[in-house]
Amino acid sequence: MHDSSFNLAGETALITGGGTGLGLGMARCLTRSGAKVVLVGRRETELATAVRELGPAASMVVHDVTHLDHAADLIARAQDVSESSLSILINNAGIHLKKMADETTPDEFNAVMQTHVHAAHALIAAALPGMIQSRRGHILFTASMASLIGIPMVIAYSAAKAAHLGMVRSLATEVAPHGIRVNAIAPGWIDSPMLRKAMANDPARQAKILGRTPMAKFGEAEDVGWAAVYLSSPAARFITGVCLPVDGGASIGF
Repeated sequence: MHDSSFNLAGETALITGGGTGLGLGMARCLTRSGAKVVLVGRRETELATAVRELGPAASMVVHDVTHLDHAADLIARAQDVSESSLSILINNAGIHLKKMADETTPDEFNAVMQTHVHAAHALIAAALPGMIQSRRGHILFTASMASLIGIPMVIAYSAAKAAHLGMVRSLATEVAPHGIRVNAIAPGWIDSPMLRKAMANDPARQAKILGRTPMAKFGEAEDVGWAAVYLSSPAARFITGVCLPVDGGASIGF
């Protein structure tokens, strides 16, 4: 008989930004652990490709999370396509902005906050009534190294990712009496097409990143995925309000 502490059978996870990158990495690990997943994103082709790869446990909803008034519709559609009630919400959708602070416009700043912070709150508000009613649930944020350390030229992104940690702590204390847990993962530098593109013509930047990462390598999307499985599983039943760095030691290294 296998121990079921890490088994997610009977769980259904909604993953925003689920078609590619870290979202897809988390979806792969969650489905391999027995969960159903509903991938949410704006690009239908990428979502459909991901669903085909993941198999029958996966479904998709094309949706822009910045349409805050439609958050409840998204939750309803996700439960409809998965034929189950949501028990895991992963706020992973994000946009990046690399600009000097004095060149970042208010509109650009607001757009980053809208996707990372306001959209996450809208989805949480829409998902909570069902979780409270069933007295179970896990809400997970994709935080960042920018939540923890100073990185230049990303003032809006850093503000948004720092906000996630405040949301995690406040929400964790608020919903704990209802049997709901809230946590975050802070990925370090994870190998991806986007990272490779950023590093391609910048060997100095790659050397700097690897030089401040004690394990001296980039992570993989599944490294974040297995952390998401752990935090969403019965094995983590007494863990709430934490931010788990998955970073090869980058956040504590010298």
